[in-house]
Amino acid sequence: MALKPIYDVVVLGSGPAGLAAAIQAKKSGAEDVLIIERDVEPGGILLQCIHNGFGVELFKQDLPGPAYAQRFIDEAFALGVEVLVDTMVLEITPGRRVYATSKRAGFVDLQARAIVLAMGCRERTRAQIRLPGARPVGVYTAGMAQRWVNVEGYMPGKRFVILGSGDIGMIMARRLTFEGAKVERVLEVMPFLTGLTRNYVQCLLDYDIPLQLRHTVKRIIGNRRVEAVESVAVDERWAPIPGTEEIIPCDTLLLSVGLIPENELSRKAGVRLDPVTGGPFVDDSFQTNIPGIFAAGNTVHVYDLVDWVTEAGFKAGQSAARFAIAERQKNMRWVPLRAGENVRYVVPHTLDRESLAQGAIKLQMRVKQPLEEPVWIEARDGETLITRRGEPYARPGEMVTLNLPQKAYDAVQKASSITVNVVGRSGTAPASKESRG
Repeated sequence: MALKPIYDVVVLGSGPAGLAAAIQAKKSGAEDVLIIERDVEPGGILLQCIHNGFGVELFKQDLPGPAYAQRFIDEAFALGVEVLVDTMVLEITPGRRVYATSKRAGFVDLQARAIVLAMGCRERTRAQIRLPGARPVGVYTAGMAQRWVNVEGYMPGKRFVILGSGDIGMIMARRLTFEGAKVERVLEVMPFLTGLTRNYVQCLLDYDIPLQLRHTVKRIIGNRRVEAVESVAVDERWAPIPGTEEIIPCDTLLLSVGLIPENELSRKAGVRLDPVTGGPFVDDSFQTNIPGIFAAGNTVHVYDLVDWVTEAGFKAGQSAARFAIAERQKNMRWVPLRAGENVRYVVPHTLDRESLAQGAIKLQMRVKQPLEEPVWIEARDGETLITRRGEPYARPGEMVTLNLPQKAYDAVQKASSITVNVVGRSGTAPASKESRG
């Protein structure tokens, strides 16, 4: 795929928010829309979520994650959205420059008229919640275990304890049970469930998997491999209650202890982040504090339902398209004036296409070399002559002027740029494509 140097909208991430944003941007008039995805295929986290529960709001159907994603992947390709996979974005700038590295495309340097941040979120790790104990094999995030079991075909263990009652942890408790593993229990430090009630019923109650609220892991036991965890009850300040410790034999500990919006790129670009959610501050169009940079989905805050993530993506994509179209039209209004043959510079440097409607515009310049002969001072759009006038000579010490007349209005509307030349009359043939305004 040959990348363009500039895109109307560049979307970072191809999960539900990114796909929705790209689709809606295209439907809203954005001409060139590009999704950049670090994985080897589009779809995001949905590809490993093989359980049902997706699409109930949007489609009134109970779909597995890959089926939900495929509907939007198909629509994006049908609309002509470009997708660059296996590519890591290194940096975005406040000026909406995108730098990335790709196995296929090499170093990527793109300009976007608008950017949609749709990188999703990531799981908290053992280091972030400061779990004490040894560091044996067998401590994983629930999402990592989900990837291994559902996509790679590996079982991370046989006997599990899950810390945290987040949705991924409860769903994995059921999934591991399907595969013949034993889930000893789910521990939750809070006095309430942190995931959806439906997952508690369908994944824990239906499979007789115990849930202990106000409990956490006090330490991990094991040398090479996890052998057990020591659980403990906590008080209202999350302090361990002495005498409530219990050793739970297991070979694997899964962590389902919260999600964090993925915003390293956002922070580096100067996007202002909400310290409560960890995501960007956005307005009602999902625009951040940086003009032209929008955010949607779990990058902003962690959603319960994928349908709501998609709806946010639709809104951000529509807003990004409107911004990009306005930028494109604003840039199209201005025509660059270029110094051509024997011209050092020309002032003004750019021309508002509508200015000629008010009257002629004076162009001022100086030549590079003296021409002691009759000369043409001319303005051209490529081979098309817009206007010119004659002078008996041209010298570097004397400023040269050329008026663009009102009758050149139509020619200026069509011009991509205007080049000003000062050339000898004897050395030039009559213009073959002179504009008559």
